[in-house]
Amino acid sequence: MSVRALWIISHEKTKNVSVRFSRRFSTVEHRARSLAGSSYVAVPDDNTVLQLLLNELGLSHPDKAYVTVRDDCLYRQRSPALELRVDSPGKGILWPVLAITQGPLILSCLPLVDAPPDPRPPLANLLCVSQGLTLLAGLQTFLLGSGSKPDTEGLALRLAMLPSVLLQVCPLGTPLDVPPHGSPAIPTMHIPAGNQKQPAWKTGLHRGRAMVNVTLKETVRSMQYGNQSRQDLWDVYGTVKCKCEMEGVLPNVTVTLILPPNGSPLQDILVHPCVTSLDSSILTASSVDDCDGSAFSGPYKFPFSPPLESFTLCSYTSQVPVPPILGCYQLKNEENHLRVSVTLKLHESVKNSFEFCEAHLPFFNRDQIGFADVKVSSGQLDVSKEKNLLVWSLGQRFPKSREVTMEGKISFIGPTPGPTDPLCTDLTAYIKLCFKVPDMTLSGCCVDQHSVQVYSSAKPRIVTSRELQSEEYFIWNSTGTAPVYDASVWWTRAQFTM
Repeated sequence: MSVRALWIISHEKTKNVSVRFSRRFSTVEHRARSLAGSSYVAVPDDNTVLQLLLNELGLSHPDKAYVTVRDDCLYRQRSPALELRVDSPGKGILWPVLAITQGPLILSCLPLVDAPPDPRPPLANLLCVSQGLTLLAGLQTFLLGSGSKPDTEGLALRLAMLPSVLLQVCPLGTPLDVPPHGSPAIPTMHIPAGNQKQPAWKTGLHRGRAMVNVTLKETVRSMQYGNQSRQDLWDVYGTVKCKCEMEGVLPNVTVTLILPPNGSPLQDILVHPCVTSLDSSILTASSVDDCDGSAFSGPYKFPFSPPLESFTLCSYTSQVPVPPILGCYQLKNEENHLRVSVTLKLHESVKNSFEFCEAHLPFFNRDQIGFADVKVSSGQLDVSKEKNLLVWSLGQRFPKSREVTMEGKISFIGPTPGPTDPLCTDLTAYIKLCFKVPDMTLSGCCVDQHSVQVYSSAKPRIVTSRELQSEEYFIWNSTGTAPVYDASVWWTRAQFTM
């Protein structure tokens, strides 16, 4: 969240209404100009903003009994997110101008909306509005205190301190913090992440018991062809996300990843910049090179100074011997219908307890499904509302044999054509598996709750969890053609975002 401009307006004496303080941020304005393009509306001078703001708030012309812009029944109060209609050169609408009023002051700012102006995004979807209002509320507390208004000299003193205060709390237009009421405005150096206090502008200030939450998530992708002439592909990508919720200063933390004795070393490890130190051998293993078995196999220790928000501590890949679910899909043309045969087998190393597990059978470039005379050995089969997708819900467990089957025939009727895909012509078809397995990772990697170290006098609650989830998990029709992926680019470092 960034601010294009900020105004402090005094209106205690209606005859002496004036802008007591204003600040514009040229770097943010440059970003606003780039985002808006031809729709860009420049921020006018302070006097123009003052008149427009007073009109919009209904505070102009106090000596007149009736003013159309203020008193007409068609006037809609839009506070605290206002529209200012600029009639000067470069005319247009400034939105959303945020304003709050207390005692002798009006505090207002124009946040940067990181979205194209047309169509205008819904106000409820803009995080900059809530954060901008919280910033103004923090400055309001600094200037006027939490309750009673200060004397004239006290207010003048704090207004004089604002330039130095903004250097600390809003450098280059990006709010970082708001000083408590009455604190001296002494410029300070940048504080390391581990010593940061919860900023006053941040919504959802943590209250209650301190907590460190560590979530390990592995995503498995697979391409299975059921054909010996084509190599099946699968791989695992893992991320570790952390969230430290504490009052006051955040302590230093160490998270340790542990592999089972026979586990494959983690590869392609990328870490967040907040990690303070790391064994160089952790970063050397790469999926691009042949693994010689001598790679570092853990435990993987990550000491860090946590930032204030939830963040991805590290990411990695892992080579596993088999995919979690092996499948065979056969689709054949028989007169005026298709004969379908599917077998799915859950590997013995995978926990047989799913949060959900579904097999989607889409039929592209065909009419709607007329009827599906199909039997399944386990689960439930449904036809989607679009009539071109069979959804096989396998529930939360495979049967004791860990194998399920589908057999039957499917016919299609018009007149509504289904979705098209240039790749899925004739018998080129696939099954897409969607599943999630809680409390498990395919590599065996885990975060031991007792291995999370928090260097603080407080005793935070440590919460760890892990899960395995599918993504782009395809089983292609073995009797048709299928696009073949290049194994050398199956996983690339470009996909790893922190």
